[in-house]
Amino acid sequence: MAKALESNSKSRKETILIKYAIFSRLLVLFLTILWRSLLQPYDTSAALNPPCLYHKEDSFPFLVANAASRSLENSVVWDSVYFLRITECGYEYEQTYAFLPLLPFFISLLSRTVFAPLVPLIGLRAVMVLSGFTVSNLAFIFAAIYLFRVSVIILKDTEASFRASIIFCFNPASIFYSSIYSESLYALFSIGGVYHLLSGTSNVGVLWFALSGCARSNGILNAGYICFQTMHRAYEALYQKRRAYLAMQVFIAGFLRCICICLPFVAFQAYGYYNICHGHTRDEVRPWCKGRIPLLYNFIQSHYWGVGFLKYFQFKQLPNFLLASPILSLAVCSIMSYMKSRPELFISLGFQATEKEKRSAARLYSLKDAVEPSVKTSTNEGNHDIRQRKPSSKKDVTGTKVAPEKSGYLSADVFPFIVHLSFMVTTAFFIMHVQVATRFLSASPPLYWFASSLIGSPKHSKWGYLIWSYCAAYILLGTLLFSNFYPFT
Repeated sequence: MAKALESNSKSRKETILIKYAIFSRLLVLFLTILWRSLLQPYDTSAALNPPCLYHKEDSFPFLVANAASRSLENSVVWDSVYFLRITECGYEYEQTYAFLPLLPFFISLLSRTVFAPLVPLIGLRAVMVLSGFTVSNLAFIFAAIYLFRVSVIILKDTEASFRASIIFCFNPASIFYSSIYSESLYALFSIGGVYHLLSGTSNVGVLWFALSGCARSNGILNAGYICFQTMHRAYEALYQKRRAYLAMQVFIAGFLRCICICLPFVAFQAYGYYNICHGHTRDEVRPWCKGRIPLLYNFIQSHYWGVGFLKYFQFKQLPNFLLASPILSLAVCSIMSYMKSRPELFISLGFQATEKEKRSAARLYSLKDAVEPSVKTSTNEGNHDIRQRKPSSKKDVTGTKVAPEKSGYLSADVFPFIVHLSFMVTTAFFIMHVQVATRFLSASPPLYWFASSLIGSPKHSKWGYLIWSYCAAYILLGTLLFSNFYPFT
């Protein structure tokens, strides 16, 4: 009965969440249209659409200019221009290879199927724009659903999970999740991959992680979850079960899964190498083609956008650091709060988690339901390993003393996500254009779990107001600046 009630509660929360996700997308769309109608765009060159360098015989011949087509085409700004151009003409220039092919693929698919009847009415490019907006907004709604499901598994608290998902619906990078950008697809396949991994369908999770790597380059970092899981499962098999063959099986399976996650990105780099470097003499090829490991993506980021370690640490970039400071502060606070409460996990890479935590539903530590599905585990604490350390009483983010395995955000299940977030924060601050951190970190679940824990705590109500104010301000600022081709993030 209790399980049935809990299941019904989750279903109701998920239904409400879908309504919030749809409302948030409509709100962003309304604000975008409002600001576009009130202000003159800084740059209107995005509406220009010169012919493709290489004629494509299967291109639609329709050129339509009406109010609907002009409105859609004028909404294409910033990186959306690249994604639309790649969809229509393929990878024509070297710098276009910085934009991975998953979003253009889905745009092309919808343009040629679902929205194909609209081509004679508004033109091919307007149809592609409509397809891009549809893909991004639908992917966002499903990403919000998967975040809620992952949060329920990790936090084991429906209310906290629901709050975290609502914050995601109105996150500071919302404008990018409703534009023709790859953030929505990355969030969907990244968070969805985590959900399938935690649900015990690891191979499906690997497929989703691989697709996230087809959307954004940082998708390959999701292989870290597999590495973490493999490390702990191999340790359990070798040192606790004393089964070397089983440990080898776990290690090989994890290694192959990591390769599968990285393979799409590597294949795309090989595709770029073939198109740009193949068939030219050594004197004719681009400098990166001569490298020992010719990585096109790294060269483009450095050569065209000046991305590199400490390259952005200039006085003139101070406004951009200030623009990124809220998301970086939230991320650092979430990491430090966890590190302060669970230092033993950082020191031991999670190996000092209690047996109860290791055998939780998250499946990130234990072999349960992995290679020995027939073995039933017991929730009785008397069956724990004799070497289990005594649970210590710690304070969670609300200041309440609780056992670590019952602390929600401070549970051991959150640890691999904190490690992932730490790596992302370090990369955003020291290597990337720092203002991009707002959308770069926006798909990281720990941010929303930490924010949810603050908002749900009466002692930290002022932080809750601050977080919601931050989200509202950046939604307003983002729809105002980004949609009118002014710099945002």
